Amino acid sequence: MTINPQPGANQELTVAQILAMQSVISGDTPRWSPDGSRIMFVSSLGGTADLWSVSPDRDFPQRMSLGMGDVSFLASRIPLWSPDGRYASYLSQKSGNDEVWLWPTNGAEFQLTHLGGQINSMNWSPDGRSIIVANNRHGSYDIYKVEVPSGESVRLTSDSRYEVNPVSTPDGQSILYVRMNESWEDHQIVRMNQDGSEPCVIVEDSDFFDYSYGGTFGYPLVSPNGDSALFRSQRSGFINIWNGPLNGGDPQSIAPEEADQSEPAWSPNGRLVAYVSNHNGTLSLRIADVRSGESRDIFSPPTGVCSAPQWSPDGNSISFMHGAPTAPNDLWVVSVEKQEARQLTCSIPAGSLQSRFAEPWKVEYQSFDGLKINAYLYAPRDRSEYTKYPGILFIHGGPTSQFMDDLQLQVQHLVQQGYVVLLPNIRGSSGYGKAFEELNDGDWGHSDLKDVLAGAEFLKGLDYVDADNMGITGTSYGGIMSMCAVCFTPGSFQAAAPMSGYADWPELRHEVELRHLKLMDHEFGPYEQNSEAWRRSSPIYTVGNATTPCFVLHGEGDEPHSNASRAFVHRMRQHYKTVRYKTYLNEGYYVRSTENLRQMFTDVADFFDYYLKGE
Repeated sequence: MTINPQPGANQELTVAQILAMQSVISGDTPRWSPDGSRIMFVSSLGGTADLWSVSPDRDFPQRMSLGMGDVSFLASRIPLWSPDGRYASYLSQKSGNDEVWLWPTNGAEFQLTHLGGQINSMNWSPDGRSIIVANNRHGSYDIYKVEVPSGESVRLTSDSRYEVNPVSTPDGQSILYVRMNESWEDHQIVRMNQDGSEPCVIVEDSDFFDYSYGGTFGYPLVSPNGDSALFRSQRSGFINIWNGPLNGGDPQSIAPEEADQSEPAWSPNGRLVAYVSNHNGTLSLRIADVRSGESRDIFSPPTGVCSAPQWSPDGNSISFMHGAPTAPNDLWVVSVEKQEARQLTCSIPAGSLQSRFAEPWKVEYQSFDGLKINAYLYAPRDRSEYTKYPGILFIHGGPTSQFMDDLQLQVQHLVQQGYVVLLPNIRGSSGYGKAFEELNDGDWGHSDLKDVLAGAEFLKGLDYVDADNMGITGTSYGGIMSMCAVCFTPGSFQAAAPMSGYADWPELRHEVELRHLKLMDHEFGPYEQNSEAWRRSSPIYTVGNATTPCFVLHGEGDEPHSNASRAFVHRMRQHYKTVRYKTYLNEGYYVRSTENLRQMFTDVADFFDYYLKGE
C-alpha cells in the first residue's frame, strides 16, 4: 500500500501547541434555555470550570457563573436549566462531595443539596419545584427528591441494587429510573409515584454490561405525551435506540440498523427522535420518525464525530457537538428543515495549527484467523521518499471502546516526531457489534494481542516504515496490551511504553474499586470458577520471557492502581529486564492535567527516539 505525502509546512509543532487544541466545552451535554435564546455549557477556559452560554445566532460566548470547582471532576457536572428558566443547576465538589448547586439568573449561586454522598445523575421536575437525584449516601445509589429552593430532601428508594438516572413524566405524576442487577448486566426501568410508592417494572433489558453504572444504558427518556420512554439496548446485536410503552407492551426499535446508536433526544412534538449513529468510527447525526421508522442523516460529514444532540424548544433546530481528527469538539446548530449547519464556538487557537496536523486514513487488515480489523493510519505529512520511519501501535482503553474520527493529541505528537502510527480497533472493541465485542472475553493478551501483531505486520508492509523498529503504547487497556506484548510475545516490538496499565488480575481483585471488579467479573467470569483465565491474561507471571525495553508510566495517586504498575516494574527488575519507571505528581492513576500531559508526551517520544531511532 502506497500513500502519497500531504503538502504542508515542515515546521514541527511543539507539545504545547498540540495540547492547545482542546475543546473549550467540557462536561456534559450543552442545553437550550427554555425560551430558546441561549445554549448553556460548561467550560474550563483559564483552568476554572464555569457555566457559559452562547446564542444560537452565533454571538460571543458569555460567562454565566464563577467557580464551579475543580476541573478534574467535569465529567459529572450535568448542567441543566430549570423548566421556567429561573435557575441553572449543576454538580460541584466545592463542599467536598458531589452536591447540586443552583445559579439563579437574578441572584447569587447557592448550594441546594447536603446529601453527603456522590451524585451520578439528576433531573428537574416539570414544575421546577424539585430536583430528583441518584445519590449513594447509604452505600448504593438510591433516588432522592430535593425541594427547590429549600433543599429539603426525601429518600424515595432503598434497594441494595444501584438505582440511577431518574426522570419525571411530563404530567409530574410519576418518576422513572433505572435499576441494575448485581453484575450490572441487566437493567429494569421502574416507574413509581412522586412519593416513591407503588414501584413497578415497565421495561426489562438483559445482557448489556454497564461499566459506567448507568451511564452506558442511559436515562429512560419519556416522550412529550408521556406514553413511552426511549432507552438503549444491545438485544439486536448492536446498541440501538428502543421505545418502550409505559403502560405495558413490547418495546420497538425506532430505526434498526447494524450500527451502534446513542444519545437519543425527543423533538418537542414527540414525532421525531434525534440520535447519533456510529459506522466504523464516523458518528453522524440522524433523525427518525417514531411512527414510520424512517430515518435520515441531518449532519453527516465524510469524517468526524457528532455527539450530544438537543432540540431547540421550537423544534426547528438541533444543537450538537462536532469534532474531527484534526479539530477538537465545538458546538454547532443545524436547522431541521433546511439541514443548514453553523458553528457556534471555536476551539482552534490562532496560528494555522489545524493545517499542520496529520489526517489519518481508514485502513483494514486481516488478523491470524481471517477476522477483519479496522484501523486508523497516521503518517508524517511531509515524508521523504528516501526515509523509513519507525512504526508504533497505539492501543485504546476499554477494551470495550474504540478509536473514532476524533482528535488524538498524543498520536499527533508522535507523528510530529517522525513516527507512523496505527490505531487498530482490535477484537473486544465496541462499535462493531456484540459478537465482535465478546471475542476476547477471558482471553486478554492472546487473541486480541494477535490482532495487534497483525497490525504490526501491516505497518511493516508499508514501503516508508522501518520494519526493524516497532513500538507499542497505550493507556489503561492499551497499557495492558503493551505489557502483554512485552511478556507474551518477546521481541515482537523493540520498545513498549505502557501508560496506566495493569499486569496482575488475581492480585488486583483485592485492591481495585467496585467498578473494575464488575468489569473483571464480566470479562473473565467470577474468579472462583475462572481463576486460570485471570492468571493466563496477567503478563506479570511471564516477565522472565521479556526482551523488549519497557517504560512504565502513570500518575502517582490512587494507591491500589499504582501498585498494579509498581509490582510489574519490581518483577521486571528482579529478572534484570530493561525497564524505566516514572510517575507524575498531583494526579490519580491516569494523567489528565495539561502540565503533566505535556511532560508525559515528551517522555514517551524521547523513549521511543532512544530505542527506535537510536537518538
